[in-house]
Amino acid sequence: MTSTTNEPDRLPVSILTGFLGSGKTTLLSKLLHHPEMDRIAVIVNEFGEVGLDDALVMESNEDVVLLNSGCLCCTVRGDLVDTLKRLFKDRAKGIIPDFDRIVVETTGLADPAPILHTMMADPFLVTRFRLDGVITVVDAHHAMEQFDRQFESIKQAAVADRIVLTKTDVTDAETVAAVEKRLHELNPAAPVVRAVLGDVSPSVLFDAGLYNPKTKSADVGQWLREEAYRATEGHVHHHDHHGHDHGHHDVSRHDDHIHSFVLYFDEPLEWNRIAGALDMMAQTHGANILRIKGLLNLKELDDDQPVVVHAVQHMFHPPAKIEKWPSDDRRSRLVFIVRDLEKQTMQSVMNSYLALEFA
Repeated sequence: MTSTTNEPDRLPVSILTGFLGSGKTTLLSKLLHHPEMDRIAVIVNEFGEVGLDDALVMESNEDVVLLNSGCLCCTVRGDLVDTLKRLFKDRAKGIIPDFDRIVVETTGLADPAPILHTMMADPFLVTRFRLDGVITVVDAHHAMEQFDRQFESIKQAAVADRIVLTKTDVTDAETVAAVEKRLHELNPAAPVVRAVLGDVSPSVLFDAGLYNPKTKSADVGQWLREEAYRATEGHVHHHDHHGHDHGHHDVSRHDDHIHSFVLYFDEPLEWNRIAGALDMMAQTHGANILRIKGLLNLKELDDDQPVVVHAVQHMFHPPAKIEKWPSDDRRSRLVFIVRDLEKQTMQSVMNSYLALEFA
């Protein structure tokens, strides 16, 4: 039921994604010039829309692995696993210089979900790596058109832990403000950072996951950021009361069909029931469940330690017991980012399953 690995000691992996021409390559190249980025390994797709400057990257960081066999998120998913395994083993043997972080850059058309599935499903990776976060790069100049035409760009923003907004220096202020507002509607918990020519401090983008690398303890509050979703839900109820025909984007409910919410459970839960409910929900609605983050109070545990769950679509990361609750609030809570699924529907599904009598 609980994790068998030392969670904080696993190597953090950050996924760098963003639509075609958003500026991922520029951002990555700039990041590699920072002194604090001298202990990372970078996995990039050589067939990106611009192509990473190999000479520049190798000069900035010798621990770079280039995948040149196609789209990172689909046709080379096996290669990603093999590459991560080889990096880990070569690092352990001293064949390559030591590193303490991996960054995986996806292609511009990539849905990040398959990469996240890989990180959650492969037994070797699960016990040696942990997902630090998804960094999504958004082109302020073209974002609104891309959101309307390309669902991949919406999904990239919706599952992000950090969003980097580029080309703000060549885009009018009104458009930039509109893009930032829409990003907040898509993903209220993800900070949006403006970057000119890829200039962003690594400290702003990394260590966005559950564990604080300095204290090696779980920072659940930052990871869940449930207050951000609660704030948007209040606006949703207000707009729902007046309808959806105002011609503007409602907070957390809009024409992209993506919204977010938090489910709370006042009483401690039985693991077999909540696991069964989540599994049924994932199998039934997995394609429309973009991400779930949760903190559970379980009846089976007598040490007052909460359990963390994390899912992307139908794939759940192994649950992990953490040291302590972030506050005196001992309610279980699940944060959902979904497409075309209503909070009331999901709450009913969960409640019905939790109320079932098992023989």
